[in-house]
Amino acid sequence: MELRRDVFQAIADPTRRAIITLLAVSAMTPGAIAENFDSSRQTISKHIQILTECELVKQEQNGREIFYHLNPKKMKEIADFIEPFRNLWDDRFNKLESIMKKYKTKK
Repeated sequence: MELRRDVFQAIADPTRRAIITLLAVSAMTPGAIAENFDSSRQTISKHIQILTECELVKQEQNGREIFYHLNPKKMKEIADFIEPFRNLWDDRFNKLESIMKKYKTKK
């Protein structure tokens, strides 16, 4: 059984996050993706492979070209995982803000 890469390790890399951002706009060929970076095409291909193994990106054959596009279902899984933490921090910042407002009015 092949182990898939950890999705959070995949998105930890700035180049891979940039590729995700590009693919959020439209599907692209590997060559078109690579044109946006100073890295070699081979390096960008490795990044795309990692994103594909994590299922963040899917490939689709269109004639002789392969197009990569974002997998919104997988992106939603990431967002769903992060959401409770965002809510927790929003609550903490709101409490801190109310404490600071009370402190400011006492001065």
